[in-house]
Amino acid sequence: MSLDHEHHQAHADDPDEQHARFERMEHLTEYIYHRRTQGLTRRDFLKYGLSLGLALPAVSAVLTGCGFGEQPQQIAAVPTSTATAVPTNTPLPTNTPRPPTATPEPTATPEPSPTPVVPVIFGVIGDFGWAGAESQAVSDMVKSWNPEFIITTGDNNYPRGAAETIDRNIGQYYHEFIGNYVGEYGPGAPVNRFWPTIGNHDTDVEEGQAYFDYFTLPDNERYYSVDLGHMRMFALNSVAWYEPDGVYIDSVQAEWLRTELAKTADRWKVVVFHHPPYSSDYRGSNSWMRWPYKEWGADIVLCGHNHAYERLEIDGMTYLVNGLGGGARYGNGEFVPGTQIYYWEMNGAQRGEVTPQRLSLEFFNRDGVLIDMCVLERNA
Repeated sequence: MSLDHEHHQAHADDPDEQHARFERMEHLTEYIYHRRTQGLTRRDFLKYGLSLGLALPAVSAVLTGCGFGEQPQQIAAVPTSTATAVPTNTPLPTNTPRPPTATPEPTATPEPSPTPVVPVIFGVIGDFGWAGAESQAVSDMVKSWNPEFIITTGDNNYPRGAAETIDRNIGQYYHEFIGNYVGEYGPGAPVNRFWPTIGNHDTDVEEGQAYFDYFTLPDNERYYSVDLGHMRMFALNSVAWYEPDGVYIDSVQAEWLRTELAKTADRWKVVVFHHPPYSSDYRGSNSWMRWPYKEWGADIVLCGHNHAYERLEIDGMTYLVNGLGGGARYGNGEFVPGTQIYYWEMNGAQRGEVTPQRLSLEFFNRDGVLIDMCVLERNA
């Protein structure tokens, strides 16, 4: 444990400081509530309400275990829905006389119930590649969900992406998901179920050769797309000093993404890369990845790099920053416009569920506490 962390923990455990922070948070929460619930669409309200643990339409509930920077986040009670039920057609009384010539009414054949769609469950981990107790705890939680596949947001192999550390940092925890696995920790997967993206710590040694030797990925492996259940993942390389096809909006890589998104019509389109375009982390945002994802047809963007969890709504696009997979944790800097929640107190991971009409992503800390939930829905 670092000295800074010990100091922060001692400070956080002080009852007077806790009380003062709670009072400050009440004022902040009231402001957030009035600002965020004005003029929201139903879809936006669903996403925001669900993140607060609200049960809709009866939405009077309180979120527990959520952080906003270093403060505990609360929300005032939301008024219960006043919607009323629409009356159905009233049946005739049983003693209503019928004309003598009336023919018997045919018995309606009930239509078979539609087969329920079973959601595909998956995990999302970021900045996890440092062997230790934190990575083990996050891995145990993720595997307890029995995910069909795992996505990473980069920094899979600390500290420098070397061949001698990659199996200890990744295979030790996730070998059963990795196709063509040749490490020492057990059997791999008959078909690959582990889909990483490149982070800056994966490329320091031999330009990331260990990463490419360890994984078998589509396309050029630096950036690729793959169908995963009811979604298509578009993995990008955001490491600006290590992408021969470029990382800016006019790059070959960006044109590839625009073209691939346009070709995908019947699945959720999930864009994943390492460096977040927007973040309240003290290391800030990475402007070179500010591409027009919504205009190009993406549904959501997942990132890592900054060792926190953050959800942002910017220009109609949801950005989720998930860098709490097991590495050192950092505090926030200045909150950027559009941030909805920022959490860094404990490592964790995201649990995803996807059907043709619904995509949800929940962030849990390693103790299994639900911190945030984001839901996207589309019409059938």
